[in-house]
Amino acid sequence: MKLKNLLKVLFYLLFFTTYLFGGVKIDNGKAYLVEFDKVENCKIKYGSKTIYPIPHPINKNKLIAFLPVEYKTKLKKKFYHIYSNDKKVLEGSLKITKGNYKKEILKVSKKYVKPKKKNNKRIEKEYLEAMKLYSTTTKQNFLIKKFAMPINSKITSKYGNARIFNGNLKSYHSGTDFRAKVGTKIKSINDGKVVLVKNRYYAGGSIIVDHGFGIYSCYYHLSKFNVKVGDVVQKGDVIALSGKSGRITGPHLHLTIKIYGTTVAPLNFITKYNNLFENIK
Repeated sequence: MKLKNLLKVLFYLLFFTTYLFGGVKIDNGKAYLVEFDKVENCKIKYGSKTIYPIPHPINKNKLIAFLPVEYKTKLKKKFYHIYSNDKKVLEGSLKITKGNYKKEILKVSKKYVKPKKKNNKRIEKEYLEAMKLYSTTTKQNFLIKKFAMPINSKITSKYGNARIFNGNLKSYHSGTDFRAKVGTKIKSINDGKVVLVKNRYYAGGSIIVDHGFGIYSCYYHLSKFNVKVGDVVQKGDVIALSGKSGRITGPHLHLTIKIYGTTVAPLNFITKYNNLFENIK
């Protein structure tokens, strides 16, 4: 057997051993990056989701996909199956571990802890509107550049922290907060299309940018919008000014990343994607 073929056999033996008995370890609330050789008419079955791969940004012979793990998942293992022309060509598993997330004690206006009935209707409407957007998968590929930060500022609250509002455990932190006084310029973290510009109950002034293939970036608590729905933005474009709208303890920018409707740790996702560019010469 030729060395090349032997190495291929050993690779698949190792892969299937990992699939059956172990799995790649990943914390809840993060996304796993799978990278594989380009195949025709590719799709990935991942739980109840069908995920379409993204062209590798620097290697035309490769495809990539981000498999999100829900923060509140009760599963200990998740499986994925890669298909080409409806024929399975690769499979794997993720072993889900509990992330080292902390707690935050916050004091906010009472109306954001126990909203009135009329506000509950608004909250529900805004939630359904956002979920409809996140469930939409566009295959226009905007992801050809590294991601950048929306603002050059100190991080004041990390993703995943359990949040205790006015003594009640209400939620977990679904994004990363950056210190930003009111009126600070906020930039798009990559190329994409604006799909929502709106003032919302909890998130305040909000902008959502579709980067294609089920990946969205969300910017919250804004004071001014510089874009409208339908605008195509470039990485680094100033899309808004920061503010203190919505449920906040003070002015800041909140950044969320959504992948096929699942919220994931923004900085972890950005680091994994940007690492794909390391081999550029």
